[in-house]
Amino acid sequence: MSLYFTKEHEWIRVEGDSATVGITDHAQEQLGDIVFAEVPETGKHLSKGQEAAVVESVKAASDVYSPVSGEVLDGNSKVADDPSIVNSDAEGQGWFFKIRLDDPSELDGLMDENAYREWVKSL
Repeated sequence: MSLYFTKEHEWIRVEGDSATVGITDHAQEQLGDIVFAEVPETGKHLSKGQEAAVVESVKAASDVYSPVSGEVLDGNSKVADDPSIVNSDAEGQGWFFKIRLDDPSELDGLMDENAYREWVKSL
Protein backbone atom coordinates (compact mmCIF):
# COMPACT_ATOMS: atom_id res chain seq x y z
CA MET A 1 0.00 0.00 0.00
CA SER A 2 1.36 3.40 -1.01
CA LEU A 3 0.16 6.83 0.11
CA TYR A 4 0.46 9.98 -2.03
CA PHE A 5 -0.67 13.61 -1.73
CA THR A 6 -1.53 16.45 -4.10
CA LYS A 7 -0.96 20.20 -3.78
CA GLU A 8 -4.77 20.51 -3.80
CA HIS A 9 -4.75 18.60 -0.47
CA GLU A 10 -6.10 15.26 -1.64
CA TRP A 11 -4.60 11.99 -0.46
CA ILE A 12 -4.62 8.75 -2.43
CA ARG A 13 -3.94 5.35 -0.88
CA VAL A 14 -3.01 2.85 -3.61
CA GLU A 15 -3.54 -0.89 -3.29
CA GLY A 16 -2.76 -2.81 -6.47
CA ASP A 17 -4.63 -1.26 -9.42
CA SER A 18 -7.16 0.60 -7.27
CA ALA A 19 -6.99 3.45 -4.79
CA THR A 20 -8.96 5.33 -2.15
CA VAL A 21 -9.13 9.16 -2.33
CA GLY A 22 -9.98 11.78 0.28
CA ILE A 23 -8.97 15.20 1.54
CA THR A 24 -6.17 15.74 4.04
CA ASP A 25 -6.41 16.70 7.69
CA HIS A 26 -4.92 20.06 6.70
CA ALA A 27 -7.73 20.63 4.19
CA GLN A 28 -10.51 19.78 6.63
CA GLU A 29 -8.92 22.02 9.29
CA GLN A 30 -8.87 24.91 6.82
CA LEU A 31 -12.50 24.29 5.83
CA GLY A 32 -13.84 24.07 9.39
CA ASP A 33 -17.07 22.24 10.20
CA ILE A 34 -18.09 20.30 7.11
CA VAL A 35 -21.85 20.37 6.53
CA PHE A 36 -22.22 18.83 3.06
CA ALA A 37 -20.37 16.34 0.89
CA GLU A 38 -21.17 14.98 -2.54
CA VAL A 39 -19.32 11.91 -3.84
CA PRO A 40 -19.06 10.64 -7.43
CA GLU A 41 -21.27 7.86 -8.75
CA THR A 42 -19.94 4.34 -9.19
CA GLY A 43 -18.95 3.74 -12.81
CA LYS A 44 -18.13 7.38 -13.61
CA HIS A 45 -14.83 7.85 -15.43
CA LEU A 46 -12.59 10.61 -14.09
CA SER A 47 -9.55 12.22 -15.65
CA LYS A 48 -6.56 13.27 -13.57
CA GLY A 49 -7.26 16.72 -12.13
CA GLN A 50 -11.00 16.55 -12.86
CA GLU A 51 -13.53 17.69 -10.26
CA ALA A 52 -14.73 14.48 -8.63
CA ALA A 53 -16.58 15.49 -5.46
CA VAL A 54 -17.76 18.54 -3.53
CA VAL A 55 -17.26 19.43 0.11
CA GLU A 56 -18.90 22.39 1.85
CA SER A 57 -18.30 23.83 5.27
CA VAL A 58 -19.67 26.74 7.23
CA LYS A 59 -16.74 28.74 5.76
CA ALA A 60 -16.50 27.68 2.12
CA ALA A 61 -17.26 25.19 -0.64
CA SER A 62 -14.47 23.31 -2.33
CA ASP A 63 -14.05 20.76 -5.07
CA VAL A 64 -12.24 17.48 -4.54
CA TYR A 65 -10.12 16.62 -7.58
CA SER A 66 -9.17 13.18 -8.81
CA PRO A 67 -5.39 12.68 -8.40
CA VAL A 68 -5.44 10.03 -11.16
CA SER A 69 -7.54 8.94 -14.13
CA GLY A 70 -9.82 5.95 -13.78
CA GLU A 71 -13.24 4.49 -13.14
CA VAL A 72 -15.00 5.19 -9.84
CA LEU A 73 -15.45 1.88 -8.03
CA ASP A 74 -17.33 3.30 -5.05
CA GLY A 75 -18.48 6.65 -3.66
CA ASN A 76 -18.51 6.83 0.14
CA SER A 77 -22.22 7.17 0.93
CA LYS A 78 -21.40 7.45 4.67
CA VAL A 79 -19.66 10.78 3.99
CA ALA A 80 -22.59 11.99 1.90
CA ASP A 81 -25.01 11.03 4.72
CA ASP A 82 -22.81 12.35 7.56
CA PRO A 83 -20.21 14.87 6.29
CA SER A 84 -18.85 15.40 9.82
CA ILE A 85 -16.95 12.11 9.38
CA VAL A 86 -14.50 14.11 7.24
CA ASN A 87 -13.75 16.39 10.21
CA SER A 88 -13.27 13.52 12.63
CA ASP A 89 -11.32 11.13 10.34
CA ALA A 90 -10.33 12.87 7.08
CA GLU A 91 -7.52 10.47 6.25
CA GLY A 92 -9.43 7.34 7.27
CA GLN A 93 -13.20 6.75 7.29
CA GLY A 94 -13.77 10.18 5.71
CA TRP A 95 -12.63 9.05 2.23
CA PHE A 96 -14.64 10.26 -0.77
CA PHE A 97 -14.23 7.61 -3.47
CA LYS A 98 -12.39 4.54 -4.66
CA ILE A 99 -11.00 4.44 -8.18
CA ARG A 100 -9.42 1.91 -10.54
CA LEU A 101 -6.23 3.44 -11.94
CA ASP A 102 -6.01 3.79 -15.73
CA ASP A 103 -2.31 4.62 -15.65
CA PRO A 104 -0.22 4.06 -12.49
CA SER A 105 2.50 6.34 -13.90
CA GLU A 106 0.20 9.30 -13.08
CA LEU A 107 1.24 8.76 -9.45
CA ASP A 108 4.80 9.85 -10.30
CA GLY A 109 4.05 13.57 -9.96
CA LEU A 110 2.49 13.26 -6.50
CA MET A 111 4.16 13.82 -3.12
CA ASP A 112 4.85 11.18 -0.51
CA GLU A 113 3.69 11.84 3.05
CA ASN A 114 6.95 13.43 4.27
CA ALA A 115 7.14 15.77 1.27
CA TYR A 116 3.49 16.80 1.72
CA ARG A 117 3.83 17.48 5.46
CA GLU A 118 6.95 19.61 4.82
CA TRP A 119 5.20 21.47 1.98
CA VAL A 120 2.18 22.25 4.21
CA LYS A 121 4.52 23.84 6.79
CA SER A 122 5.56 26.35 4.12
CA LEU A 123 2.00 27.56 3.49
